[in-house]
Amino acid sequence: MTQIIEIVISPDGQTKLETKGFGGQSCRDASRFLEQALGVRASEQLTAEFHEKSVVQQAQHQQP
Repeated sequence: MTQIIEIVISPDGQTKLETKGFGGQSCRDASRFLEQALGVRASEQLTAEFHEKSVVQQAQHQQP
């Protein structure tokens, strides 16, 4: 799946980051530099993808 970070800027200047195609914590890791550049986070809404384990995490758990 393609990984996308979408930035939406509203007419009043508020920004919204939305990640797609990331599993688990990897979405936060990928967008951290943007969040730091944009300033204080007003809110956070986690998607179902966040609660999935990333492919890398799953592979590490399957190795003997």
